[in-house]
Amino acid sequence: MITNAPRGRLALVSLLAGVALAAPAFAQDAAPVRQSLDDAWWTGPILATGASTLPKGRALIEPYLYDAKPYGAIDGQGKRHAAPSADNYGSQTYLLYGVTDTFTAGLIPRFGYRRAGGRSSSGVQLGDLTVQGQYRLAQWKEGGRTPTLSLMLQETLPTGRHDRLDTRPNDGFGSGAYATTVGLNSQTYFWTPNGRILRTRLNVAYTVSGHAEVEGASVYGTPAGFTGRARPGDSFNVDLAFEYSMTRRWVAALDLAYQRDAATTVSGVDGAGAAYERRAPVSQALILAPAIEYNFSPAVGVIVGARIIPAGRNVTASVTPVIAVNYVL
Repeated sequence: MITNAPRGRLALVSLLAGVALAAPAFAQDAAPVRQSLDDAWWTGPILATGASTLPKGRALIEPYLYDAKPYGAIDGQGKRHAAPSADNYGSQTYLLYGVTDTFTAGLIPRFGYRRAGGRSSSGVQLGDLTVQGQYRLAQWKEGGRTPTLSLMLQETLPTGRHDRLDTRPNDGFGSGAYATTVGLNSQTYFWTPNGRILRTRLNVAYTVSGHAEVEGASVYGTPAGFTGRARPGDSFNVDLAFEYSMTRRWVAALDLAYQRDAATTVSGVDGAGAAYERRAPVSQALILAPAIEYNFSPAVGVIVGARIIPAGRNVTASVTPVIAVNYVL
């Protein structure tokens, strides 16, 4: 019997038995605990909009404040040159409402104020207004492979001032043209090896603009006395965004985006009656937007970060600090 065994052998047997009994517990402790969806609160990254729609009767208010600060001009060969400093303060606010569980509609008003070249705007200026509708095509379910998918349609109305800027060139915050954007937004969830959630969004959008009637100095660089029209080039944008749930409240976010704007054309006559033609080159931009989120509750959160354009072609290199608050009613 064990009680009659030598003391050393008894100790060894007791140790082995203890290890055997504890092994399952150690193995369980070593495995990471999978974070539940209820334990992760989100605000959303800076750039990529969500693919989900609001429940019927719920509303979302999300104001953004930013300051776009150029630090260089990137030419057609991708080389950066010095650029004058400027502050382009702006705001845009998402005002969305769940019409049905699968359809969300809303508005995105914009305002701006610019300080550049030793001159500033005469005051806070109204920008263009966007009307948006989003229809959910599919809903992600835990354990499934299909992401949440939504079709987005936006119409931007030319409510901002774009021409007759002879005496106040920094008052221009509009395009003067109607623009239609069609986009496909997707969102899904992954669990990292340590059990934390990585929420991922992939958005693709294409914008087509109409013509803008232009008089005098304008956002298109036309001179005083000019009369004619401008047509902004079509725009393509793709955005891959990640949000890593560090804790229930704290989230690290990152957007990786690419944008291509086709050539903008301007035609008309200058103040002397001579023909005036101008064609801006095609531009391309690589866009990064790192950020940190803090969520007070599942319905209220704040995000702070920056949109950075470090590379591209025929584009302004810039850093844009951003802060936004997300509130679901």
